[in-house]
Amino acid sequence: MSLALVRSRALDGLDAPEVTVEVHLANGLPAFSLVGLPDTEVREARDRVRAALQTSQFEFPQRRITVNLAPADLPKEGGRFDLAIAVGILVASGQVSAKLLDDLEFCGELSLNGELRAVRGVLAVALAAGRGGRALVVAPANAAEAALARETTVLPAGSLCAVAAHLNGHTALVPQPCSSVPSQSACGPDLADVRGQLQARRALEVAAAGAHALLLFGPPGTGKSMLAQRLPGLLPPMSEAEALETAAVSSLEGRFDAARWAQRPMRAPHHSASAAALVGGGATPRPGEISLAHNGVLYLDELPEFDRRVLESLREPLENGCISVSRARRRAEFPARFQLVAAMNPCPCGFLGHPRKACRCTPEQIARYRGRLSGPLLDRIDLVVEVPVLEHEELASAVPGPSSTEVRARVEQARAVQIERQGVVNARLDSRGVERFCMPDQGGGALLKQAMNRLDFSARAYHRVLRVARTLADMAGAAQPGAAQMAEAIQYRRSLDGR
Repeated sequence: MSLALVRSRALDGLDAPEVTVEVHLANGLPAFSLVGLPDTEVREARDRVRAALQTSQFEFPQRRITVNLAPADLPKEGGRFDLAIAVGILVASGQVSAKLLDDLEFCGELSLNGELRAVRGVLAVALAAGRGGRALVVAPANAAEAALARETTVLPAGSLCAVAAHLNGHTALVPQPCSSVPSQSACGPDLADVRGQLQARRALEVAAAGAHALLLFGPPGTGKSMLAQRLPGLLPPMSEAEALETAAVSSLEGRFDAARWAQRPMRAPHHSASAAALVGGGATPRPGEISLAHNGVLYLDELPEFDRRVLESLREPLENGCISVSRARRRAEFPARFQLVAAMNPCPCGFLGHPRKACRCTPEQIARYRGRLSGPLLDRIDLVVEVPVLEHEELASAVPGPSSTEVRARVEQARAVQIERQGVVNARLDSRGVERFCMPDQGGGALLKQAMNRLDFSARAYHRVLRVARTLADMAGAAQPGAAQMAEAIQYRRSLDGR
């Protein structure tokens, strides 16, 4: 036959739309045309495929070859179509049987000697292939990642020759066993290493229990980064669905780790990061740091040192849990349900309020420094906690507090109560959920009313105080937030000027 149809998949955010690779051989002068909106990497497949076929001892047809990647209006990028194009040429030239093509999809880059190389985003491709009811042929380096899609039959192949032997019925490819979920036990630095800072430790536990955003501020060397780095170890294990979604995002960047794919991620971008690096972007939209931190922690150290426009780009993802990256010809949506933890100094020199070191900053410099954080952004942060300087005697005599394992057990218990009651953690309750599940008792309501009048809370701040109070009540085993929980929640809403 002179026409072959082979199926593969492109990438569009976390989606993997089907691409039909149509290969036609016609009489005429030898030529190799590739159409269907391919980018430079895809167009280069012509040379890779030709060399791979010849070094694998197949005949490269000396005819007019036309390869169409349909649909033509979907941009295609990367080397993921190499294998499908090579199989299409072999089928169209009669060197390989077409009997099994209807049940298979192909995804892999070819080396010049015919070996298969890994490509990024194969987990999203495997999930889509399973929904389509087809098996997926991939490189061995992608097999463990693709096998996370339990409903998909994954067939690892080391070379183009192995794929041809499978299609011709000579030597069948052996399916990859389903990948097991790695242990999700507490890992990383232990909270017991932190001496003193009882209020900050308490706030860290509250943030973990309700998935609340947290801002730590204080002079240099007080333990802000040390505290933030211990938050992932306090979070409960991800569900398998959450772990798969997080792994799929990592796969888009080629960062899949078979040993740690079920661990909650922690991303800590430098304050020089651009908006595209943080929220995603590029001519072909790629996920940014907030998406790579999906279902995990995003830690922003030296928060005011970030460009203001970069920080403002976090406002919508903090509310919606996703980010839509739009470009002239492409639009992609990525999940971004991260837990924000930020740290900052109280002033540019860092020593405002230090008991022994004098601050060198003028009031105008302090105001300009803190003014880099807009009111709408601060309004989206649930907990603002000061991390003060500890006296030497206090630091030396402080006894170790609870370990991360102990705190994690309490956090898991509080989150289990939230999931059973409302299906989501408290930080993700919508306005109706807040009205239904977070209303305080009489004493707590009276205290909140006073705080609203004196501190001039916005409607968003009002709802966030109620969510934090609900978390505190869950930690205390109370049916409703009372005056004690409401007072603590209001204290966490303090502004940076100490009001």
